[in-house]
Amino acid sequence: MKINWKVRFKNPNFIAQLVLAIFVPVLAYMGITAQDLTTWNAVGEVLFEAVSNPYVLVLVVVSVYNSITDPTVKGLSDSKQALNYSKPKDDKKYL
Repeated sequence: MKINWKVRFKNPNFIAQLVLAIFVPVLAYMGITAQDLTTWNAVGEVLFEAVSNPYVLVLVVVSVYNSITDPTVKGLSDSKQALNYSKPKDDKKYL
């Protein structure tokens, strides 16, 4: 599985998608909202509960997998073209 991680982490959309892929399943399973996490202690408790629950871990892994894979290419790797990028491609000039 070859993925151009440097370029992906230069894209703020990918970072947001990855953060949401981790936190949304945890919050949904535990029935809480982001507004419930008003202290670092509360965040720590939620993360500890999530890590100690195998079902939540599976939900997070599936969610992260879905955010990492590119459905426009066959398999799990980035396309040969995407592997050669040094920064995220700007398609505005093509639209």
